[in-house]
Amino acid sequence: MPLNSGQCTFGTDDIKETPWSLQRLLTRQMWAYGEGQGVKVAVIDTGVDSGNEQLRGAITGGKSYVEKGKPTEDQVGHGTKVAGIIAARPKAGSGFYGLAPKAQIIPFQQTDKEKGGTAASLAKAIDDAVAAGADIINISQGTNANPALLSGLRAAVTRAEAKGVLIVASAGNGGASGAEQSMYPAAFENSNVLAVGASDRNNERAPFSQAGSFVDIAAPGVDMVSTVPNGGNCVDQGTSFAAPYAAGVAALLIGRNNAEHQKWQPREIIWHLEKTAERVRKNRDHNIGWGVVDPVAALNDKTKPTGEPKPDTDSGRADNGADIQAAALTIGESTEERQARIAIYIIGGGALAVATVVGTSIALRDWRRKNTLNTRGGH
Repeated sequence: MPLNSGQCTFGTDDIKETPWSLQRLLTRQMWAYGEGQGVKVAVIDTGVDSGNEQLRGAITGGKSYVEKGKPTEDQVGHGTKVAGIIAARPKAGSGFYGLAPKAQIIPFQQTDKEKGGTAASLAKAIDDAVAAGADIINISQGTNANPALLSGLRAAVTRAEAKGVLIVASAGNGGASGAEQSMYPAAFENSNVLAVGASDRNNERAPFSQAGSFVDIAAPGVDMVSTVPNGGNCVDQGTSFAAPYAAGVAALLIGRNNAEHQKWQPREIIWHLEKTAERVRKNRDHNIGWGVVDPVAALNDKTKPTGEPKPDTDSGRADNGADIQAAALTIGESTEERQARIAIYIIGGGALAVATVVGTSIALRDWRRKNTLNTRGGH
């Protein structure tokens, strides 16, 4: 399936092929304990468009912090893609579906095509998501501002922690140079925050995915199919779409636990996803954390974790090559990779306003093209 370079016409056709990120799953095993029934996932983003048939039955409640905005409308398309990866309902004619297709999505529209949100509005959305009964909050956005300027945002994350609400946050798309930096809220050290990087088909860090010591885990984030406003599917890439993949798995895990009358705290959900991740190396690293999330392994393992994962142990042979790690080779960036790297985050700092929300370089371009060109995307 070709990457469409971020170009997408809203109200497009469905993509009939099953995307690679879903082909690797054994859905019968993954859904053996449920499909996310009763689990509420808040999506703090650009809204979630109810005009897409695969999402219409998933949306409940919501709130907009945008002037004249509606949480069930999305002129950018970013939030609709994020929500689809979590909970899109299967549809005849589309090979795409969400990982937890019976979970509910609570949309919180924090930004639109005209204006991004701030740390303060993001904090407000987190508080409102907790009040609305969200089990999980997906935040596919962030800032590299000095954390001293983010006390309000940190406090909202801490309040969610006290209520037992899991926050799944994307790590950021500034990783092409290999330089490390902390992105917030993903880099907050609260026990309820899962920081998700993007992996490719080889379970290695996607070239754009931000590396750093805060990265807990990775999930597919390259050539990701999802839902778009007014119907249809398109392809995009970024850590914004890796985070909801992990959030969908967490929703399945919470749903399974609820059915079995057990309650795991957010930190236990995080430990479990880390423990059952598919490891490329024996220890955690700054590129993909403990490895790439493995939905089937996470759902089939019912052992309640008691702490963080431990590195794999050597077999004891000096010549077994256990310490040999293949070097990741990146030779420049393609146009698509550069677009993806800059697509999601507006990075800014300042004492008065910190731009935290989705950078919309690709998303806004999609919107403008939709209104100026009569071309079709998504295939």
